[in-house]
Amino acid sequence: MARAPRLTESAGAVFAVLAEAGSATRPQLATLAGLSKPTVSSAVAELEGVRLAAHSGTSSGGTGRTAAVYRLGPAAGSVLAVDLGPALTRVRGCALDGTLLAEATGSRAGAADVVREALDALPDDAPLRTIVVAVGDVTAPGERGTGMRPATAKAGPVFDAVAVALPPGVPVHLENNVNCAALAELHEGAARGRHTFGYLRIGVGIGLGIVVGGRVLRGANGAAGELARLPYPWADGSEPRHEALEDYMGARSLLRRAAEIWQKTDGPCPRTTDRLLALARKGSAPARAVLDRHAVDVGRLAAAVIAVLDPGLVVLGGSTGADPRLLPGVRAEVERLSWPTEVVSSTVGDLGTVVGAARLAVARGVQTVTEAARMKD
Repeated sequence: MARAPRLTESAGAVFAVLAEAGSATRPQLATLAGLSKPTVSSAVAELEGVRLAAHSGTSSGGTGRTAAVYRLGPAAGSVLAVDLGPALTRVRGCALDGTLLAEATGSRAGAADVVREALDALPDDAPLRTIVVAVGDVTAPGERGTGMRPATAKAGPVFDAVAVALPPGVPVHLENNVNCAALAELHEGAARGRHTFGYLRIGVGIGLGIVVGGRVLRGANGAAGELARLPYPWADGSEPRHEALEDYMGARSLLRRAAEIWQKTDGPCPRTTDRLLALARKGSAPARAVLDRHAVDVGRLAAAVIAVLDPGLVVLGGSTGADPRLLPGVRAEVERLSWPTEVVSSTVGDLGTVVGAARLAVARGVQTVTEAARMKD
């Protein structure tokens, strides 16, 4: 990995706002960074000298004057975001202003090859600054404090398979996949403009991304939102089992319940949730009955989340949770059991995790460059 050049503090500040803006004139940079125009001019010259900024044209003002427009230069580098999903691996490579440079999608079994494909598509002159890997697990420090690791066996093997494809010397940050999707909803999805909300994912498994004050809440162990660990069942004569709630709410149980009520006259029983949802949209009575019951269960889980967090907004995501068919039933159960809370469906869809991971990677990539300012001053 190419080291970021050491910068003055003002150059670091200008670099950060230029990355956020994508492109800007020197007067605009002065306003965004809160610096004087002469200081910005000096900072821009410094950034151009080390190819962290580049002239990209001119802009005409209302008075007829033109101003030079700047963007990030080739030495600013790139970042990589990897979503190790339950079925698919999605990878995105981005510039530090968020511009998409490369993407690849493939099976979970071939995750390492998918990563290599995206890496090969990145520009040769854009040094890789950081990598974010989204995993369906809590993350924890590795042995002897080195690096990060999935905390359980859920994501460990696939992460190990991908790790061999990652270039050495580049910082790797692991993040929970639901937290990444919550970031995507915050910045680009159904929670845009909201600073506090819960992202409730229902699919193969279940999970909750908690955003408070515009930041993801991770908890003391990085396990905030691990709904699979809620005690279930919780009733007289019942003994809660480890992650039994996820077993009950997950996709496999949903398909099992469909099989229990399916009749030969209903046609072939769906073997995937996608097929179950498609049949419900076509008016299949048993499919609709299964999903209506599922909506009630999701509504009860949402009510539990609301009782603890009072988030004001719950975004439903995941391969089944985001389906609009569930929304009325979830809303009705929330209204019955809890105080008024807005409930909406995700708008970022299946790409939410990799989009959120890319946003996190960009932020960390910019940080690797701007931290060099503190080292110099």
